[in-house]
Amino acid sequence: MRILTAEEVRQALPMPAAIAAVREAYRAISTDAVAAPIRGALPVPRGVLLSMPAHATGAPISSVKLVNFYGDNPARGLPAIHGVVVVFDSDTGRPQALLEASSVTAIRTGAASGVASAHLAREDARVLALLGAGAQAPTQAAAVCAVRPIEEIRIFSLAGAESLAAELRAANLRAAMGDSLTITIAESAAAAIATADIICTVTTSTQALFTLEELAPGAHINGIGAFTPEMQEIGIDVVTAAQVYVDHRESIWEEAGDLIIARDSGQFAESDIRAEIGEVIAGFAPGRQSADELTFFKSVGHAAQDALAAAAIVARAEAENLGQVVDL
Repeated sequence: MRILTAEEVRQALPMPAAIAAVREAYRAISTDAVAAPIRGALPVPRGVLLSMPAHATGAPISSVKLVNFYGDNPARGLPAIHGVVVVFDSDTGRPQALLEASSVTAIRTGAASGVASAHLAREDARVLALLGAGAQAPTQAAAVCAVRPIEEIRIFSLAGAESLAAELRAANLRAAMGDSLTITIAESAAAAIATADIICTVTTSTQALFTLEELAPGAHINGIGAFTPEMQEIGIDVVTAAQVYVDHRESIWEEAGDLIIARDSGQFAESDIRAEIGEVIAGFAPGRQSADELTFFKSVGHAAQDALAAAAIVARAEAENLGQVVDL
């Protein structure tokens, strides 16, 4: 079995490769080419153990992501989330790899916004607004910069904005393209999104972060937070005005507070979702239809993303001999 640390996972899965893997994961979801039950949750004395198995048709591996969420850990000086992705050879069932899970999740979650932005954002998008500065924010920026010629990133967060700005400056996200990138900290969500072409929300908010009238015409929103029915980043006025795309319909109605709250208000119906993003990728549904159209991609994550990302990680790790190989 090959064991990869978080840093080795990042080395094995650069953002362009992650975007390609997640794109295929979304295609598999929308073409019934993946087996993945709804996430299992096992309450334990101080937290919850989540299990997310998946296998995509034809993939060389199957995977199970196991994540422990312990909400009181930060008060004890520990991360709230610990986890691993266990990878199995699809042909023999042999355990093939053990991957640090938080790094896999952060990269594939960022890649989700990269895939959605590639299909739904205007091709000339230049300004990205990041609302939230937690662990998911850096890969959101990296993914969007990988698919659109971003020139400016504006950050608004109640905490951590300065640290995120410094991290993004050090990352030189557009350097490979020879482009300059301006990174600024906004005083409010409204200031961050004013004239923004793409907005990524990565918070744990329970109320809308902005209003419809504050958005620029033709904006695209990637809603990545609000992963419980009670959470909300995107207000009902925005949801009802936008063309809404999702990662997986069944999961959305279990977890996505943005859409559940809008539906339960009677102002949005399940049939109002234009498409899963995988249906757009597969050519079954349209993406953006005009330059001034408001588009909203809502993601709650899917085990297929972990499985296809894990397959790419293992392939590169084996080719470049990354990680530590141990006998079981």
